[in-house]
Amino acid sequence: MTALDKLFSPFALGPLALSNRIVMAPMTRQFSPGNVPNDLVMEYYRRRAEGGVGLIITEGTCIGHKAANGYENVPYFYGDKALAGWKKVVDAVHAAGGKIMPQLWHVGAVRREGMEPDPSVPGFGPSGMVAPGKKKCHEMTQDDIAEVIAAYAQAAKDAMTLGFDGVEIHGAHGYLIDQFFWAGLNERTDEYGGDLVGRTRFAAEVIKAVRAATAPDFPIVFRFSQWKMQDYTARLCETPDELATFLKPLSDAGVDIFHCSTRRFWETEFEGSELNLAGWTKELTGKPTITVGSVGLDQAFIDEGAKGFAGGQPASIDTLLEKLGRDEFDLVAVGRALISNPDWPNRLRDGGEMVAYDLAQLKQLV
Repeated sequence: MTALDKLFSPFALGPLALSNRIVMAPMTRQFSPGNVPNDLVMEYYRRRAEGGVGLIITEGTCIGHKAANGYENVPYFYGDKALAGWKKVVDAVHAAGGKIMPQLWHVGAVRREGMEPDPSVPGFGPSGMVAPGKKKCHEMTQDDIAEVIAAYAQAAKDAMTLGFDGVEIHGAHGYLIDQFFWAGLNERTDEYGGDLVGRTRFAAEVIKAVRAATAPDFPIVFRFSQWKMQDYTARLCETPDELATFLKPLSDAGVDIFHCSTRRFWETEFEGSELNLAGWTKELTGKPTITVGSVGLDQAFIDEGAKGFAGGQPASIDTLLEKLGRDEFDLVAVGRALISNPDWPNRLRDGGEMVAYDLAQLKQLV
């Protein structure tokens, strides 16, 4: 088996059977007027499935909580119209031979008053902070926490009913679940705060609720990161032991696959080891992992000083294939390269020429 053959080999976990190891990374696109995924969105995802992607993880979809949304024209995952729109997407992706999961999302303190659906609702956060030392949003009560957990569970149940192949819970990048993880934003003194294990409690309860609301073998992917939008250099865990402490409650709660978000997949996570974050997570939990971060491009996702997502020229994936060949991780998520090349997997397999990615491509959904 060649290095490229491994990338195109099947992957199976319970009922999830993928034709290859390539995952479409979740990317917010804001092309859902009225917060309903339309035929344009359906075609966008169908095209990637037709182009050879094994598993599509959708853009972030807002769960049914009044403060979940922080952006215009992002799709919701509640309400008859939005769910009907997602049903069309699922059916189209399946007809093209692909598999698909929604990413379930609550932005937390990132939300500002004036946003859909109720402009009067502020952002919600574990301690009412939008950044360390900056208190400007609603501090969540125990009742708020229970409502949000229930909303995640309902969204997962709806996803299973619609025929999705699993769900991804967004626990990364400084959004709500990650705000509970981050000591800089979580100063709670109840069971949802304190040490690192205490700060994982909210996420663990979300995962348990999602598991209880779905079939025992319905796949749950959990996405986490060290970095935040608010601080690219932030780190939850400085050592492998800290990472093990962080991951254990989440793994025990019912995560099937960890999606380990980094800005550059080739960077090692801790000194003295060649493993990246996905590699360490697999080593510590024994669970399958997805690696991600500037795959197929020569410029990292969101460089310091860049305005928005950085562009990039096509780049070699030899290092990626070497790591995959050593079973450092199981799946590979591709982001920006799939915006410029909807058929990136097929082009890669067939030796086709890749199109460079630039920011202008975000202005349309193709």
